[in-house]
Amino acid sequence: MPDHVPDRAAEQTGRQTAAGRPAARREARDAAPDTAGGARTEAPPAVRVEGLWKRFGEQVAVAGIDLDLPAGQFVGLVGPNGAGKTTTLSMVTGLLRPDMGRVRVAGHDVWGDPVAVKARIGVLPEGLRLFERLSGRELLGYTGRLRGLPGDEVDKRATQLLDVLDLAGSQHKLVVDYSTGMRKKIGLASALLHNPEVLFLDEPFEGVDPVSAQTIRGVLERYTESGATVVFSSHVMELVESLCDWVAVMAAGRIRAQGTLAEVRGDAPSLQSAFLELVGAQGRDTGESLDWLGGAR
Repeated sequence: MPDHVPDRAAEQTGRQTAAGRPAARREARDAAPDTAGGARTEAPPAVRVEGLWKRFGEQVAVAGIDLDLPAGQFVGLVGPNGAGKTTTLSMVTGLLRPDMGRVRVAGHDVWGDPVAVKARIGVLPEGLRLFERLSGRELLGYTGRLRGLPGDEVDKRATQLLDVLDLAGSQHKLVVDYSTGMRKKIGLASALLHNPEVLFLDEPFEGVDPVSAQTIRGVLERYTESGATVVFSSHVMELVESLCDWVAVMAAGRIRAQGTLAEVRGDAPSLQSAFLELVGAQGRDTGESLDWLGGAR
């Protein structure tokens, strides 16, 4: 079972996210009015994970995790390399069957109702293989038709996405000739084309230049502000702290903490400090034993 952090949010009135978005705005999105009496109730989670397990031979990759990822927010799944983040996202999105456990996305069971789930999600996995002999424009057209969108709607959305993601000038170039940043952006465009309720991104900023990263970030922030949900994995704490409303910390296949950014950070000066403590990395040897390493000869 995951280790839930205590609610320390009440101790930090007037807090804001690291990006400057008021916490009150996040909290307003967490609640929905009750039509019967006007009282506010918690909105159902965008993703609910219960008792999820995955082994590869003798190696336990994911060890019975539970997660409730809130709707309409920027959610970060963070952890060191090998923590189980990619395996978890692969199971949550239906790309990998778990050994045990249950996953619901947008109210639908991932394995019991896969068609309904796939219609409601967009996925940009790490190391995505694209159809490289298509142009960027052709790739979006193909993706849109696979999603069942009308041709004129595909053309309209593709034009807008190519323009916003700074790919209009390269739309007729083959994907095989795209840079790493361009591939990430055309992959993101493909994942967004059908306007999913929940978008899953595995290390979306890995290997991306600062200009492309800023463009991707702007698109994702606009997307969540409209009420959609972004779930992305990363091991870069500064990035997560500047983007996310809600965070889950994972290590050795288990959830170490989950909650709002303020709850997980607690009294630590930064998410990085809290993360190192949660995963047991505080006080590790940082190179003092390498007394032979240095510039002097």
